[in-house]
Amino acid sequence: MKIAIVGAGAWGTALGISAASSSRHELTLWVRDPAQLAAMQIQRVNTRYLPGIPLSPSLRLAGGSTDSLDASVQGQDLVVVATPIAGLRGMLQRLNQVTAPVAWLSKGFEAPVADISHSLEPFGLLAHEIRAQVAINLRAGALSGPSFAQEVACGQPTALVAASEHADVREALVAAFHGPSLRVYANEDIVGVEVGGAVKNVLAIATGLCDGLNLGLNARAALITRGLAEMTRLGVALGARPETFTGLSGLGDLVLTSTGDLSRNRKVGLLLAQGQTLQQAVDSLGHVAEGVYCARTVVQRAQSLGVDMPISRGVVALLDGQMKPAQAVAALMGRDPTAEAV
Repeated sequence: MKIAIVGAGAWGTALGISAASSSRHELTLWVRDPAQLAAMQIQRVNTRYLPGIPLSPSLRLAGGSTDSLDASVQGQDLVVVATPIAGLRGMLQRLNQVTAPVAWLSKGFEAPVADISHSLEPFGLLAHEIRAQVAINLRAGALSGPSFAQEVACGQPTALVAASEHADVREALVAAFHGPSLRVYANEDIVGVEVGGAVKNVLAIATGLCDGLNLGLNARAALITRGLAEMTRLGVALGARPETFTGLSGLGDLVLTSTGDLSRNRKVGLLLAQGQTLQQAVDSLGHVAEGVYCARTVVQRAQSLGVDMPISRGVVALLDGQMKPAQAVAALMGRDPTAEAV
């Protein structure tokens, strides 16, 4: 297969390294920044995002200008967009006429934006909803699941989900990335897969806070379990299948992001518990922590549907400075008793 990956952050680079290790594929990694492209061409390492991990010799690098993007995606069998959710809308608009299957790695809810009538949506959208607005003709989907870029780049065992309503998109993703160290499962429920990928980042901030305050493993288990219930409630309200949230993109991604030391969102919670400001915590990461940017939108979307998400609300109050870490925990523990249910 001929595969183009658009975006040379940690995840896009890692996926390119993984897929290029197979002689079956021709991989092109498109790099937006000219300086980063030049450095990667000389060093054959993405020192900004994956230092110390060499690029596969067969991985072709391109980019440095918007004009080069059109050339890089032309004639490909699969195009993968590896941008944060904030950049997905513009990229899908650029790729609107691509005839090959398109997939994105983006996780999260977009911040509210003005639509074509210039009215502001009251809440942000998931990636597949963005595509429905700006690139309706694309046959597209998402590649998601519990995965740290560093481990994928190093060839450590990982399982992902290829989600799309289009069978040929699912099949292309499995053919492109399923291999000795990367297992890819197909799933038609793109709504559930994307809700899981978005909400788990918010819940990981809460779990990092729990660990940073040394509340114990009992508290961590409770947060993850009840967080999964919140995620499932929102997903079902948006039309997802409940069983999706017991799979890789739900429970799997939630456990990894909430407990793994490589999790940026968990790190934010840990740093807030240590007394750092939100700005200090974000600045120290050097990468995007999507949960910080989509937490408010998750809660807004839930409220619009009448879905109760107390853990997510607590995270928003913490990020907005309305509560201190200990106050957020006390608010959750002080809620009225109720039956355990999704």
